[in-house]
Amino acid sequence: MAMVDNRPPSEGGGGKVWGLFRLPFRNTGNSTTHTTTSSSTYQTEGSNTQNNNNHQGLSASNSVSSVARSLLPTRRRLRLDPSNKLYFPYEPGKQVQSAIKIKNTSKSHVAFKFQTTAPKSCFMRPPGAILAPGETIIATVFKFVEPPENNEKQMDQKRKVKFKIMSLKVKGVMDYVPELFEEQKDHVAVERILQVVFLDAERPSPALEKLKRQLAEAEAALEFNKKPVEESGPKVINEGLVIDEWKERRERYLARQQVEGVDSV
Repeated sequence: MAMVDNRPPSEGGGGKVWGLFRLPFRNTGNSTTHTTTSSSTYQTEGSNTQNNNNHQGLSASNSVSSVARSLLPTRRRLRLDPSNKLYFPYEPGKQVQSAIKIKNTSKSHVAFKFQTTAPKSCFMRPPGAILAPGETIIATVFKFVEPPENNEKQMDQKRKVKFKIMSLKVKGVMDYVPELFEEQKDHVAVERILQVVFLDAERPSPALEKLKRQLAEAEAALEFNKKPVEESGPKVINEGLVIDEWKERRERYLARQQVEGVDSV
């Protein structure tokens, strides 16, 4: 007859087997807590990752925007004539002149300034100024043309010297001072870098004729600015009587002398 063993299982192998199955149920609460914590940690990490991705996206967007701005053409405030060259008569050993017309095409006052790579042999008149909207000025550039050395060509001399015109937007009418460009250097724009072109002074050409006209206009404007403001003429009263100021002063002086003589007597 078969015997049924009702003894409780020993603490041997059977206990270990049950223990393996009891672990999940025994630690149910801890497991839930661990799962919740892991979920929270995952959410936090996910949020941080998303923030980092957003920050990187903004940085990338800003970088793309700055690159795009750098590729856009600069909006110029001045119109130059000639636009990118300075023409000089080629006369070695002499000081020659060039001219350039500068017009303010913006809606605000603009200061401009010349710079050159050869300040010892070149100078500008004026070296800088402030132009009102729509105002035009003809600037004159003086340059000493050095005699060629060791079979030096004109092309070599042209490459040595360059001119640069810079512009700065200013608020209204004010006196021009070069320090404006240092104080507001972040807002300074380079309008043009001008190349030197030599013209044969003995050979007529359209460029040479245009240069002569601009130099004549610049000289006329300079003489006009030097001329003192003339008075409108002698004073005229209602009936057309002309009053001589010196005669009037002399009469007042004589009258004053007569009064003083009577008082002394």
